[in-house]
Amino acid sequence: MRNKLIAAAALVGALGAPLAVQAQGVTVGVSGGDRVIVDNNDPDGITVQERPAFREYVVRERVPAFTVPDRIVVGTTLPEAGVTYYDVPQTVATTPYRYTVVNGQTVLVEPRSRRIVQVID
Repeated sequence: MRNKLIAAAALVGALGAPLAVQAQGVTVGVSGGDRVIVDNNDPDGITVQERPAFREYVVRERVPAFTVPDRIVVGTTLPEAGVTYYDVPQTVATTPYRYTVVNGQTVLVEPRSRRIVQVID
């Protein structure tokens, strides 16, 4: 009787595990052991509607690209020296972040921490 009760409890636990996993947030990038959770509705980033104008602006400005050995993912902290950060003009988008081009990818960066908050594709 006790074995049947333990088996039933194990079965219920195994069936409930996928539901618990689905309730977790979405991990977009991992850097330096930090989990980075991104809200796709972040009002401070470049929206889907603003991306074409922003891409055109970056191409038109021909900002120099920098190369870093790390993967470019949300949450990566860029080096303090060797990377130049630029303001996003308000005519293109309104955001408190700055941008740069690293490893061929345009990224939005939180200015004080130099942490990538959005990779513009």
